[in-house]
Amino acid sequence: MNSSVLIVDDQRLIRDGLTMLLTAAPDFYVAGEATNGDEAARAYRELAPDIVLMDLRMPGVDGVRGIEQIIAADPAARIVVLTTFDDDEHMYPALAAGAVGFLVKDIAPEALLDGLRRALGGEVPMSPGPARRVLDDALRARTAPPAAPAEEPAVPFTDREAEVLALVAEGLGNAAIAGRLHVAESTVKAHIANLRQKTGAGSRVELARFATRG
Repeated sequence: MNSSVLIVDDQRLIRDGLTMLLTAAPDFYVAGEATNGDEAARAYRELAPDIVLMDLRMPGVDGVRGIEQIIAADPAARIVVLTTFDDDEHMYPALAAGAVGFLVKDIAPEALLDGLRRALGGEVPMSPGPARRVLDDALRARTAPPAAPAEEPAVPFTDREAEVLALVAEGLGNAAIAGRLHVAESTVKAHIANLRQKTGAGSRVELARFATRG
């Protein structure tokens, strides 16, 4: 029995290309399409696809928020990210939201199909770059000395910075944080820059670790 796929991407050319690829495959068919995270959540409820292929940067509701909405409705949903952005700021929020795979759009067609099959089989398909970074983080965590007790920053956080820090620790991306706090995404970026300066965090991942260490 063929597996149904919901394609979520704001670019028509990408959706059409994926539709051609999946239609030509012997074990997939396209159940439907969506152009942002909100449409994806509605389409998921209506179509109940076997797997979702989700872009991240889209107008309106982004992919991370779309993943959150789908997982809230169906914790067992299988969502594989397919994105241009191969960086921690996109990868970790997507995985934290519930994605079961993270693939980059320069992937070969057969590798993409194989990734979907692996996701349906309970594996976690990832492009080489993201997979390497996840492994490196795991190895660093395994070999790192016990964490020292959390220290207060030299300059105290404002109430808004504390809210942003807590949401970063939850794995939310900038757009999702902006939506949660009802502020502009540029405002969130400014708060994160201030937080990194105050905490000495060299990356978003380190900032999340600062927020969660005891």
